[in-house]
Amino acid sequence: QVQLVESGGGLVQAGGSLRLSCAASGLTFNNYGMGWFRQAPGKEREFIAAVSWGGGRTYYADSVKGRFTISRDNAKNTVYLQMNSLKPEDTAVYHCAATPSIATIKTRVSDYDYWGQGTQVTVSS
Repeated sequence: QVQLVESGGGLVQAGGSLRLSCAASGLTFNNYGMGWFRQAPGKEREFIAAVSWGGGRTYYADSVKGRFTISRDNAKNTVYLQMNSLKPEDTAVYHCAATPSIATIKTRVSDYDYWGQGTQVTVSS
């Protein structure tokens, strides 16, 4: 049974930082590309960042480029999202996800097979 469990969310003031973690189990972690998505109330789930199976390639949505950094530790079966310079519009539930695609970076929700339950990030102004 595949499980993805996010942690690290919380309440932070604008300009602050948070580091999200996503611990994976039940899958061969380095056979999967990993991504982070977020969903604000009343909005569709949107792509934030992705990292290739080995960690050598990353890709970001324009809205977070230069502020967020995705990384992974295959020895710990964990993917991270370092979020700096947070803005109120970053407020959302953040989900990690796993895709069997290792050749190319994927950005669509439909490309990901496994999802975590999410962790709430709230940025106050």
